[in-house]
Amino acid sequence: MPRRTPLVFVVALLLTGGCAGSPTSSPSVMPQPAPASPAGSAAAGSVAGASAIDAATMSGIDVVFLSTMVGHCERTLQIVRLARDRVRDEALRTLAAAVEATEADELALMRGWLPTAGPGASAAAQHHHGHGDDAALDRLRAAPDADVDRVLREVLADHQQSAADLARGQVGVGRNEQVRDLARRIEQSRTAEVELLRGTP
Repeated sequence: MPRRTPLVFVVALLLTGGCAGSPTSSPSVMPQPAPASPAGSAAAGSVAGASAIDAATMSGIDVVFLSTMVGHCERTLQIVRLARDRVRDEALRTLAAAVEATEADELALMRGWLPTAGPGASAAAQHHHGHGDDAALDRLRAAPDADVDRVLREVLADHQQSAADLARGQVGVGRNEQVRDLARRIEQSRTAEVELLRGTP
């Protein structure tokens, strides 16, 4: 992969390969940014089409990963929604819309899986609720309009790097193959996002 990932590749990766049950091929043209509402997201259909989780093969590590990633995705949505109406760069706005649609879809999928994973899942989800550093949100709120794009790039890149690292670890130690497959997709999509966000605008 070249040093800088083209925006069209990242958006296509997010909207078609970022969650379990989605198609794996990328379209040849850039999709339109998804609506802000998760219910209207371009990827929403993949949740309904995803198979039920095989709870019999779910390990404690799988549950902790899903619970932690739920909190992480919740924080991602807070970040992009806080900044989306102030972003000036069109490419960044498109990327943020794709991130929002994809992570809302992933969030619905993982929330659907967790209740079937046993009584420990609810406790784990509660423990990891609100994952993230509130200082990042404070930076976005305080950023002058002229600095919002830069601050969003920095905040979102750091946040998504932690998701990529978490997902990469899960691939190596997880037991449930559906969860490991989701982790592979998350690692790939977040890594591509970080590369784009940290490149020269």
